[in-house]
Amino acid sequence: MTNHKDTGDRQQKIIVFLLFIVLILISIVVGTFNKINILEKSPVTELPDIEPIEKTVSVSIGKIAIIIDDFGYRNDAVSEGFLNIDTDLTYAVIPGHEYSQTMSKKAYQSGYEVIAHMPMGTTVPSFGEEEYIIKASMTSAEIEERMNKVLRHLPEIVGMNNHQGSNASANKRVMNVMGNVLKENGKYFLDSRTTKETQAESAMRLIGVPTGRRHVFLDNNPEETSIIQQLHSLAEIAKANGFAVGIGHVKENTLNVLQREIPKLKADNYEFVFISEVVN
Repeated sequence: MTNHKDTGDRQQKIIVFLLFIVLILISIVVGTFNKINILEKSPVTELPDIEPIEKTVSVSIGKIAIIIDDFGYRNDAVSEGFLNIDTDLTYAVIPGHEYSQTMSKKAYQSGYEVIAHMPMGTTVPSFGEEEYIIKASMTSAEIEERMNKVLRHLPEIVGMNNHQGSNASANKRVMNVMGNVLKENGKYFLDSRTTKETQAESAMRLIGVPTGRRHVFLDNNPEETSIIQQLHSLAEIAKANGFAVGIGHVKENTLNVLQREIPKLKADNYEFVFISEVVN
């Protein structure tokens, strides 16, 4: 016979078990529903607006192009000092002297721009460069031969300016012959303007040779205070016109001034460039 008590106990256990299962299911359903509500009601966290970082770009207030004339006369601490200035400078090598080829190579290998400091007919005596000097009395063929001799002698050069040259640079025929040789060889010419009667710049422009002119001589007066004044005059011209060309020489005081003043001018946002960047 079936024991009714045992049967009742089993039924109660089953009912308790089923209730337990139901409670678990209800708990799961309620938990899921609450999570959904929380997700729906929780505000979306937006990333804060991040302002872009603006890069500070230095704007040049003027380009300064400086030629240092008369490389070739010396190979000493002064000339070496110029080759250690950390800026773009153009070095003009006068052909035919003891250190002309040496300094041309050194300047080129040090990353500077090199041009020929062309000896020309002058109203004052010259020395040392007799095989290269151009005179107004020469024939066109002689001028061409001298020009090509300089190009062979100083293969590093990218341009030319005149050394003295009051007579020759005032002669339109001479400048035309020189200009044709320069154009054929892809070189530029910078007029040092050693005479008010110069024909160099105008002749070069008519031929199509990139050219320009000197604005300031830095060291006609060799005192450092004067060189500083001239350098800052050059900077003022650059600020007003966009660029300016200055000419100095391989002299100790000129070196001292440039070593001190160039970093200051750079800090004022002046840009130092090679002559090739300002001729046109």
